[in-house]
Amino acid sequence: MPGVIGTGSHPKAVWPGVRDWFGFSYGEHDEEYRDLFNVETSDQAYEEQVMSSGFPLAQVKQEGNPIAFASTAQVYTARLTNVPYALGWIISYEQLKDNKYPKLAMSFTASLANSMRQTKENVCANVYNRAFNTSYVGGDGVVLCATTHPSAAGNWSNLLSPAADLSEAALEDMLIQIAGALDHNGLRIKLMAESLHLPRQLWFEANRILKSTLQNDTANNATNVLRVTGEFPKGIKLNHFFTDTDAFFARTNCPNGMVMYQRDRIELMKYEEWDTMNSKAASYDRYVPGWIDPRSVYGSSGA
Repeated sequence: MPGVIGTGSHPKAVWPGVRDWFGFSYGEHDEEYRDLFNVETSDQAYEEQVMSSGFPLAQVKQEGNPIAFASTAQVYTARLTNVPYALGWIISYEQLKDNKYPKLAMSFTASLANSMRQTKENVCANVYNRAFNTSYVGGDGVVLCATTHPSAAGNWSNLLSPAADLSEAALEDMLIQIAGALDHNGLRIKLMAESLHLPRQLWFEANRILKSTLQNDTANNATNVLRVTGEFPKGIKLNHFFTDTDAFFARTNCPNGMVMYQRDRIELMKYEEWDTMNSKAASYDRYVPGWIDPRSVYGSSGA
């Protein structure tokens, strides 16, 4: 039977004299995935959202001629399928009976809970980590951040191009790009950046850029425009699970954008096997993160 924790797994546990046990759990980060997605509940195997086109600009009506009538249509369907994640441990009856350190057994449960939480953080962060990876596409058939998102008005972009490292100029370019956003028919929409998301390697630079009283890294007595105009009103969000050291993202106020569906709440299950007398514990969680409308995120892969 794989993974059984027996007396040989922790031989020191059956002898007195051990001062303490360590290595099972440490301080944990806050739930950072909640900054990346709007968390919603789900009650089915998968969730679908369908994008529909709105109406185009009105046309001039010539005297005596009929009004032009437009139609709407389904554009694409974004489907997010809930995925189960589970992990457990098995401990032998003898280990439970002979173990002289109750703290050791309790640490197994704490460590399991930590593993489940870190799994969710990695799964959610990977949606951003794969934002430029052509193996991972959304409902419109394109990666999260791209220059080729299709629309009735032609391709549109939520990718900073050319790619640039984090800087005041790069953030201004991204904000200008967001301010020029169009809907599927090419009509202008009120899209605004709300928060800046980045890895630990960019944390200090981002704070210097956005929070300096005057313009950062210059001797000019110039106003820090990004600070004065209140860009990124929800702040700078550090994510410890981003893997690209120079990529950064802006989440916008786009509705139906970045979403994580929670199908089954995480739970811990414990039971005993009557034939082996082993004790088992397992944790189960079921969810899926993803994106519906890519206008919800603008990104740069770094220079």
